[in-house]
Amino acid sequence: MEVVEQKKGPLSPNDPSSFSNPENIRAERVELIWDVDFAAKVISGSATYHVVASNPAVEYMIFDIDGIKIKKIEDVSNGAALDYSIGTPIYIHGQPLNVKLPVLNSQGNGTIKIEYETSPNASSLMWLTKEQTLMKEQPYVFSQCQSIFARSLFPCQDTPSSKMAYSAQVTAIKEVEVLMSAVKGESIDVSDTHRVHKFEQKIAIPSYLFAIVAGGIESKRIGPRSVVWAEKDLLETAAHDFEDTEKMLQVGEGLFGEYVWGVYDILVLPPSFPFGGMENPCLTFVTPTLLTGDKSLANVIAHEICHSWFGNLVTNTTFEHFWLNEGFTVFAERKILGALHGEPYRQFCLIGGINSLTEDVKALNIDNPLTKLVPNLELCSPEDSFSRVPYDKGSTFLYYLEQKVGGASVFEPFLKRHVAINRFKSIDTNTFKNQFIDYFTNSGNESMIVDIDWDGWLYSTGMPIVIPEFDTTLSSACSKLKSRWVTWDPKLTEASPFKLKDIAVFSPNQVVVFLGELLNDDHLIGIQKLKAMQEAYDFNSSKNCDIYHRWLALCLKNEWMDALPIALKYVSVNTRMKLIRPIYREMNKNEIMRAQAIANFAKIRSSMMHASVQTVLKDLHIQ
Repeated sequence: MEVVEQKKGPLSPNDPSSFSNPENIRAERVELIWDVDFAAKVISGSATYHVVASNPAVEYMIFDIDGIKIKKIEDVSNGAALDYSIGTPIYIHGQPLNVKLPVLNSQGNGTIKIEYETSPNASSLMWLTKEQTLMKEQPYVFSQCQSIFARSLFPCQDTPSSKMAYSAQVTAIKEVEVLMSAVKGESIDVSDTHRVHKFEQKIAIPSYLFAIVAGGIESKRIGPRSVVWAEKDLLETAAHDFEDTEKMLQVGEGLFGEYVWGVYDILVLPPSFPFGGMENPCLTFVTPTLLTGDKSLANVIAHEICHSWFGNLVTNTTFEHFWLNEGFTVFAERKILGALHGEPYRQFCLIGGINSLTEDVKALNIDNPLTKLVPNLELCSPEDSFSRVPYDKGSTFLYYLEQKVGGASVFEPFLKRHVAINRFKSIDTNTFKNQFIDYFTNSGNESMIVDIDWDGWLYSTGMPIVIPEFDTTLSSACSKLKSRWVTWDPKLTEASPFKLKDIAVFSPNQVVVFLGELLNDDHLIGIQKLKAMQEAYDFNSSKNCDIYHRWLALCLKNEWMDALPIALKYVSVNTRMKLIRPIYREMNKNEIMRAQAIANFAKIRSSMMHASVQTVLKDLHIQ
């Protein structure tokens, strides 16, 4: 093995986050044989790649790796060892693994087998002892490969511009269940202590959608193509909160076309999972913070379902075009929710999105280049750019386009066609733009779209250049209550005029918008009002995480120090980025709070996934 120098800067002409260049040679399929070792905290085994070379002059295939120990690489056709070299590590990007091509047939196809082992510190994997789980009966491991962490799980072309199908055989101790982002096949005992589980994903997917989980989980069917998985004590609540999954799938199929993935299962993970949900094909991962018992946070399932078309089926070429995944998915999610609950509810969700976007743009700074819908990520990791911008700025842009062309009845056929002509592909923003212009020009609507400021929407920093008008039927009550709190002067009245009945008629999402408007207000409402608010509404007891984390952030914004130990405890047990980032950002503004936040973060850092660690470092301004 030779170690070679790798220059810094853009890593590939295709993707600034990847060393590989799939335009020259790519893997169409990979066969994984893995052994899960809980004691050593590693996954070991082999990956066999069926590759095709489109450029006969290419001599090496480049894989992305990070912390992976390479044991052997061979040409499967003849068993011969293949020469390889590993480049110098680059922060967060890992290393290039350069592999001499195997013997290729006349069609340019060959097969490479790599035997390897992951690092115990692999950024894609979270290992938990049984004591760290809810039931405290079995160890647990789960993956999170988005955005560029798959390279720590297996050698791959870790760019969304490259897709491959896969099969897998995973061996683990008998006491745990094993699942992957694929259709589960048979499970066979291979010894008194171990069992092998088989999986097949026939549809080619990008590397960030590869996923595995092994742990003490059980299942319950919630629909004709859906099973929910969770630790035993969470199973019934999860089944209840997600029981509308099939309805959402059916609405999605009506709007966007056939659901091609076969099954749609849901896995409730431990609290260290950094996202609300992850759209792994066939097996959506979700956080336990969604479980409220009243379905009030089931909209996340609608979001992940929509990734079945936007992201999983039609994929961004690089994470610079991430809005094509997330902006479309948020827009589509709200389409489903509108179909189920009425158009005023969709409009209300769009307003909530503007509020969330405002929070993040303020935190990032309005002139930050990462607030562009299409940012340049050549000099940073996709993880450094994570925010609500691609989600809600992207969704707002699509809603603006919908209104420009005449409304939903005109835009929805284009949306379905967008999926139909781009499915199984990876596309960039220019592809979408050209297809949109061609479609509406050819349908006689050119006059409606001629004045769209594409550059302003795509490349301007800060908030969207146009905030569309929304139906305020459901949001106006939130704004009126917020105004009452802002204008109330406690010095003029002995008792607070606010009672629980103020929000008793609100939906949970209306409470979220109410708190969001207070957070986005440039003026502080003061500790005295917060005390009155807690007495009236008891937000400290809320089981809805969207309400609770905004309430804590509002308290910290107003420097109510009594809230600091509560907030520190909260971020210690919940590491979902959406929930903890507003809290860390507010703590960072106060010297005393920041010092305690940094000290607390140092204690819990080892229990957090890599993605969460990176964002907290950024929010606390720690190098």
